[in-house]
Amino acid sequence: MARNNKPADGVKPRSGKSALVTGASSGFGQLIALELASRGYEVMAGVRREEARAELMDLAMAAGVETRIHAVLLDICLEEQVHAAVEEASVRWGRLDVLVNNAGEAVGGFVEELSLESWRRQFEINVFGTITMTRAALPLLRQSEGAKLILMSSISGVIGFPGYGPYAASKFAVEGLGESLAMELEPFGIHVVLVEPGAYGTPIWDKGFRGIQPAAESPYREMLEDVLAFSSQTAGASGDPREVAVQVGNIADQKSPKLRYMLPSSSRWTLAAKRLLPHRLFRRLVLSAIRRRRT
Repeated sequence: MARNNKPADGVKPRSGKSALVTGASSGFGQLIALELASRGYEVMAGVRREEARAELMDLAMAAGVETRIHAVLLDICLEEQVHAAVEEASVRWGRLDVLVNNAGEAVGGFVEELSLESWRRQFEINVFGTITMTRAALPLLRQSEGAKLILMSSISGVIGFPGYGPYAASKFAVEGLGESLAMELEPFGIHVVLVEPGAYGTPIWDKGFRGIQPAAESPYREMLEDVLAFSSQTAGASGDPREVAVQVGNIADQKSPKLRYMLPSSSRWTLAAKRLLPHRLFRRLVLSAIRRRRT
């Protein structure tokens, strides 16, 4: 019996537009790839492992969009894989309408106690990998009228929290990168967008904080215990990460998106407090909130 390839309910007809999503093995990237495909985009989804490719395609089949998703092995820290993916997109489409720089990693720990190797790993993925992918894809983005370059930042890209130093520093760098790119690419009609999610239950946090054990002699022991409890409870009570995928889909479909989108609404209140309150008071409020999570 022939397999029915009819899209599932709610799946839009093909739009003729193309998208490349990095970090589609899990979390936001996986959901974004499926969301864009459901909106009619032809999606190249970058994954780092063969098993992740199979999982993504199973989900795509269940959603009725398997013919619109092409999963490729793509580690943004490996230039040969980056250029191979862009070359394949060029052969398939001759242009690129949307690039979602989602691939990233979260390294947790305190500044003094983390190894320089951990710091370098954090920046190699979140900053230099993003730059490598962007540089390679820009010639294709210029071939599309009104292309979107979407950078997945974080609330940690605008507010630094204790124990999140490496991740926050890398995302602050992505914020600066996005602002510069927005001005550099405006003459070409390319829209640069920073998406700043707050706390959502995705695997990045489990991976980033898994295995961290406060040393008995550490001067940060008590605060680290607070941070770990805060991170666990916040992730457990977080919103549906599909909200972020839908927001990215909306950005891709907009004619003139704005530079920044922060979600959920609770994150915007936190940012407003940072901007309006004296920094000493804001810092005390953050530390107080983290300590309460352990009680």
